[in-house]
Amino acid sequence: MKLLPTLALLVALVHTPLAMAGFVPDPPDVNARGYILMDYLSGNILAERNADAPLEPASLTKIMTSYVVFSEVKSGHLALDDTTRVSEKAWRTGGSKMFIEVGKEVNVAELIHGMVIASGNDASVALAEKVAGSEETFAQFMNQHAARLGMTHSHFTNATGLPHDGHITTAHDMARLTRALIHDFPEFYPWYKEKKFAYNGIEQFNRNKLLWRDPTVDGVKTGHTESAGFCLVSSAINNGARLIAVVMGTESENARAEESQKLLNYGFRFFETHQLYTAGQVIEKRRVWMGESEELSLGIPEDLFVTIPRGQRGALQASMNVPRQIMAPIAAGQEVGRLVIKLQDETVADAPLVAMEAVEEGGVMRRLQDKVLLMLE
Repeated sequence: MKLLPTLALLVALVHTPLAMAGFVPDPPDVNARGYILMDYLSGNILAERNADAPLEPASLTKIMTSYVVFSEVKSGHLALDDTTRVSEKAWRTGGSKMFIEVGKEVNVAELIHGMVIASGNDASVALAEKVAGSEETFAQFMNQHAARLGMTHSHFTNATGLPHDGHITTAHDMARLTRALIHDFPEFYPWYKEKKFAYNGIEQFNRNKLLWRDPTVDGVKTGHTESAGFCLVSSAINNGARLIAVVMGTESENARAEESQKLLNYGFRFFETHQLYTAGQVIEKRRVWMGESEELSLGIPEDLFVTIPRGQRGALQASMNVPRQIMAPIAAGQEVGRLVIKLQDETVADAPLVAMEAVEEGGVMRRLQDKVLLMLE
């Protein structure tokens, strides 16, 4: 993969006119209370409206419920073959059901499938009780994860998404959560593309119509209540690029699928994602003062991706914001500056520049020598 030139050699690039690089039209008209289209790798937002408006999530809540459950499994606090006895509360929970029976033992894997594919509220409550003892305590886990993931406009009070005062999220927060779910739990994410699930002699079908309409779609979750309207978080992968679309508050089951498809089609048609630098790659070397060595290698801690209009990669410009004088000691991984990527004067990526190795403070003679040199600068 061709990378941007080393910054020390980077020269100003001539902007390619939009007409030559590929015209990007306005996003499609999406009939929803709030929506967002996000690129998975870069996190760049390609389209949005009312993306930070507080809205009821309905069963989109179960994305967070599953995130908490998967976290418990990955940490070893819970096993997929663990069983739990179904409580009367779980059994009585209204709305969509997996059809578990009160007093029966059900394993965690079955409950997750019942929640993810059949959107079972009963399964969601049973899982919450297994993890935290009660649904109310489980909601604290949900909010802790939400805070850690930067979901600053979300608050969860239950594991199902049934209407409750103060139970809100946003399209933007749902996209953040979905991006984290796909990244953090690749071993579990394939369950979201399963089209049907059978339990207790009852077969149910995934309500995400895009799984049947578009072979690139592999998730994620539907939601509906009378007050929330029809909602859908969808994700699709096409030629290595993955997009996440969130639509909230549409008018019907068919509308949420159609509005989501508009967004996905728009993103794949007019944008492309590029990896510019890799984690640990030395991007630049700079003089360091008062240290055991005179040179410091700078890089980024994570792979850097950008999503831009098609045909405009050559117009990207990279620059570094680094202090003119870098003083030892420097710890490995310490942030020293920022790497900024711009496209036609608009910042499309901003990443920390960190020290690739530690530079200890130099001896007395080294420090004296550098003091003299600094005085002569």
